Amino acid sequence: MMRATSMKPASAWTGAAADRVVLDHGDRHCRRATLTAANGLAFVLDLPTAMRLHGGDALVLEDGRLVEVVAAPEALLEIRCADPRHLARVAWHFGNRHVPVEVRSDALRIRRDHVLADLAQKLGARVVPLEAPFEPEGGAYDGGHQHGDPQH
Repeated sequence: MMRATSMKPASAWTGAAADRVVLDHGDRHCRRATLTAANGLAFVLDLPTAMRLHGGDALVLEDGRLVEVVAAPEALLEIRCADPRHLARVAWHFGNRHVPVEVRSDALRIRRDHVLADLAQKLGARVVPLEAPFEPEGGAYDGGHQHGDPQH
């Protein structure tokens, strides 16, 4: 079976990929897995170390072909606040609970959780359920690469 032994960040490749593999946030942090891409291409992901993959990255197959990583839509909550200070306060409460958070320019996104939704509402935030790819912050010690998504 073909192996993918390296990854190219979204900003480091162009052109058409041989196939694409759709993965949720949990499945995009990996080192080794057997995967089947959307058009049936089966391969073994065999990276030297565990890494966090992001939507738009490409896995490099042994024969040089690329398989695009697509971030699967997930059940999320978007947290909207009155102003940046209010948003920072809510973000602090999530961080204090070690909740994975996607920080956007005007909102926070977290996995859908009724307890956290209740907390955000008690803090005066508006909570909107949605289905979207989840790209939370990796943390200070995550050696992952940065993405230039203008919506972050």
